[in-house]
Amino acid sequence: MSDLKNILANSKEMNEHDLLKYLEGNATDAEMHAIEAQMADSAFMDDAIEGLQAIGQNKKILQLKDQLNQQLKKASSKKEKIKKRREYMDQQWLIIAVLAIILLSVVGYLLIHFYSK
Repeated sequence: MSDLKNILANSKEMNEHDLLKYLEGNATDAEMHAIEAQMADSAFMDDAIEGLQAIGQNKKILQLKDQLNQQLKKASSKKEKIKKRREYMDQQWLIIAVLAIILLSVVGYLLIHFYSK
């Protein structure tokens, strides 16, 4: 589940190691052909590789990847906290509604019991 917060972890098309090898120019011909075929099939992949080539340095790419993953984890943890808080608030209203119904039932019973005589 924690891998869902890693940008490249769920990519079935390409992994980080192959991508870095391609960008360095150290990939084999078969790997280069496979990556270029994916680039031809996917405009997203083509744009992503062009953007990474514009950055240039692999060390900088890895730093940016780590930074993006940290921001993604931070944003998703904020959303989880908000969701939990919202669930708690919904439970408070449910408890208040149940107590109000019980109170109205008791008052109704007492009114009927004492005023029906």
